[in-house]
Amino acid sequence: MEKTRIDWCDSTWNPVTGCYHGCEYCYARGIANRFGSFETIDGTNIKILNTGSTLNCAEVKNRAGNPYPVKFTPTLHRYKLSEYEQKKGRNIFVCSMADLFGSWVPDSWIEEVFAACKKAPQHNYIFLTKSPGRYIELEKDRRLPWVDNFWFGSTVTKLEDRYTWFTEKKFHWFLSVEPIMEDLGPMDEDAPKPEWIIVGAETGNRKNKVIPEKSWIESLLEECRKYDIPMFMKASLAEIWGEPLIQEFPEGLRRKE
Repeated sequence: MEKTRIDWCDSTWNPVTGCYHGCEYCYARGIANRFGSFETIDGTNIKILNTGSTLNCAEVKNRAGNPYPVKFTPTLHRYKLSEYEQKKGRNIFVCSMADLFGSWVPDSWIEEVFAACKKAPQHNYIFLTKSPGRYIELEKDRRLPWVDNFWFGSTVTKLEDRYTWFTEKKFHWFLSVEPIMEDLGPMDEDAPKPEWIIVGAETGNRKNKVIPEKSWIESLLEECRKYDIPMFMKASLAEIWGEPLIQEFPEGLRRKE
């Protein structure tokens, strides 16, 4: 279990790392490439898989000397699957250094992570993806767990990213508007609404970094208030919004004081 600076969760857990989305603002790629190294592949500890014509993934059986032994290549760290079973219950962001539901991720990896979560039901598991269509694919085969401590989120940065799914109340689902890149405008009045919205600004020093306007955040807050959706403003908004930040949790994720 890893301590985290992510203010909307208590811990991060990374049984899978790496991603092929290629987002310009990705912090995770920078960390993995900076601190990772290509370990010697001995045929037993690190196994390279081909998941497509050009996309490789890796599996690590035993604890490697480096947390990113093949840098940002998507990697299943099988030895991490049981590391939190005896820990006190908390809100866990699953795969903060990956997209567990990316198209390159084998179904078997997702199923192994779900199985590990079910072995430690004292925690809330918060998932986040840029590929929410994968949720729908899994649900068609009834492989998406219908359990109260699983929260499924989708990243939204622009109007074109807006995505609504799960028309029936079977799952907890939310949106992470981070980084917010433009005014998202009003929600579709007739569409299902998320149970939670997280919003944050782009961090780092990217050349074309987008600084959000306060009006974008005000517009989103107005929609949250209209539909009674808790909003959590990340610390990255402090200079734009001011203090105090609004940091609300949905009932199932509220921290005990």
